[in-house]
Amino acid sequence: MGEPLNVGIIGCGAIVAQYLKTLPSLPSVNLRAVADLDFSRAEAVAASQDGVRALTVDELLADPGIDTVLNLTIPAAHAEVATRAIAAGKHVYGEKPLAANTSQARKVLALADEAGVRVGCAPDTVLGTGIQTARHAIDSGMIGRPISATATMVTPGHERWHPNPDFYYVPGGGPLLDMGPYYVTALVTLLGPVTSVIGAASHTRKERTIGGGPRAGETIPVSIDTHVTGVLVHESGALSTLVMSFDAVQTRSSNIEIHGEQASLTVPDPNYFDGEVSICTLANREIGWETIPTSAGYIGAGRGYGLADMALTPASEQHRANGQLAYHVLDVMESLLRSAADGSSVPVLSTAERPAAVALTSLSEPVSSLAT
Repeated sequence: MGEPLNVGIIGCGAIVAQYLKTLPSLPSVNLRAVADLDFSRAEAVAASQDGVRALTVDELLADPGIDTVLNLTIPAAHAEVATRAIAAGKHVYGEKPLAANTSQARKVLALADEAGVRVGCAPDTVLGTGIQTARHAIDSGMIGRPISATATMVTPGHERWHPNPDFYYVPGGGPLLDMGPYYVTALVTLLGPVTSVIGAASHTRKERTIGGGPRAGETIPVSIDTHVTGVLVHESGALSTLVMSFDAVQTRSSNIEIHGEQASLTVPDPNYFDGEVSICTLANREIGWETIPTSAGYIGAGRGYGLADMALTPASEQHRANGQLAYHVLDVMESLLRSAADGSSVPVLSTAERPAAVALTSLSEPVSSLAT
């Protein structure tokens, strides 16, 4: 690491567009090729990018000019694609979650360690100015000793906008495994690793109706819980209350609030990179909430900054959006679902180092490699 990465993308679904907005502006990342099981999708993406080739998955994995695979496949395929990339001697950075379950994720990390390659994983939204400014406030003592947090994500369901939402409602999907990585990663970044959880879960409907696209009006079965709530006990002693729902209509709750002995923080949506951080202090409680100036994080960040951070991190150091952190987040979520099924507190056996803070930094250069 410490040099630009030559990257090949596997998986050209909806999420690839967000990466394509960012990658051309990052000098530490060179996009060389794209692949998809539907070759026409790879061709369409390659045609929009200067110097990018459309390859089959096998061709991309065999290409010696590509040293890193950006894995943007569906969650059920994350482990298989990562394993094949590692076997080809390539670093891997993937969309969340790291794998469909911790058993698969452990194998990915073990194989990468044996092969001497790096594993990175989204979300990298926590590297932006929103979460990092909140972290700076906590680390600088602005709220005193952290006591608790709340994290809330509610939506009536992704079938209302997604043309192919089936995978959200089968094992490996659901609100916790879909959106939970953003919230749990943010909570670990802000408050440190989790040691135990207790949870409960439910679902309101056995089927969902697709709201738009070519399958509009088609119903799909629901085989998982669609409302999950729980308490995360952090190693620091702080308690986080988590609510993740595909059943509720709307909420006025802050995406994340952090409460300390001397102040409380509102933290922006961890699905985005920036946003306003507000504080209400005990000394100035009558004044109410005040905005904290942006003080940390990658400026103007977008999806792919975790990959750039991996490229820039020396081999002797741990990059921030790393595989061990992603494994711990997956373990927390899996443990929470197990607790919801069993009705008892479940210890979280893994841990992860709190990633290094990000100083207020810009990684971008003017976008110049997009085709006209």
